[in-house]
Amino acid sequence: MATREGWKGWDTYAPFYDWENARTLGRRDVPFWRSVALQSRGPVLELGCGTGRISLPLSRAGVSVVGIDRSGPMLERAAKRLAAQRKRQSATGRKTKGLRLVRGDIRFLPFERASFRTVLAPYGILQSLVRDKDLNATLAAVAHVIEPGGLFGVDLVPDVPNWSEYANRVQLKGKAAGGAHLTLVESVRQDRARHLTIFEQTYIERRGTVVREHTFDLTFRTLPIPTFTRRLEKHGFAIEAVLGDYRGGPWDERADVWIMLARRL
Repeated sequence: MATREGWKGWDTYAPFYDWENARTLGRRDVPFWRSVALQSRGPVLELGCGTGRISLPLSRAGVSVVGIDRSGPMLERAAKRLAAQRKRQSATGRKTKGLRLVRGDIRFLPFERASFRTVLAPYGILQSLVRDKDLNATLAAVAHVIEPGGLFGVDLVPDVPNWSEYANRVQLKGKAAGGAHLTLVESVRQDRARHLTIFEQTYIERRGTVVREHTFDLTFRTLPIPTFTRRLEKHGFAIEAVLGDYRGGPWDERADVWIMLARRL
């Protein structure tokens, strides 16, 4: 069976990403990454910034941020939110640090050496790298653009390999912006030999009597903490902390999240 590309599906997912996340993760991770970014005292790069869910709050807090993402539709939504944020700030006379949005591939970061004090990879973005060569290329790119002594923050979602396989299950439903009603119908498949979890998602969008279906797949790869540690060390990082929640609690294999903070040597 051919390995799916981890970046596929995100363009179709873009209109529904914020709606789903508001009902699952919400903003639980934002204060954590805001604290990390504020302590960096330098420019921050967010990998896979998507709709700006993390980058926008960081910029509002006074952090100078660059957000990079491969998906044009995701970045279009981030740009609209950024424009609205700037308009609100202009009306109040409040000035904050800037946010720059860049469309690009995180395996080949288009920035100069040592451009950033901190690089963030929130909410499992590195798990969209479904091959060793993709992960290695990204870690090498991060090592190139981060300053010596700079911090690399990685957030992994550990539970996806443990999801039971199922087909056509209604996972979420409810109202969305603009008067639409959304229903998420989901199937899950596991490719345990390759550490892959494939989510086949269909969003049913109802607006009055008009019904549209939007179908796409998202593929994630989950590797154990020791494996990620070895990869980071191979690319010139020293592990500073491994955490198990967004309050800074200790990590174990049953933790809700796996957060790794690594320092560039």
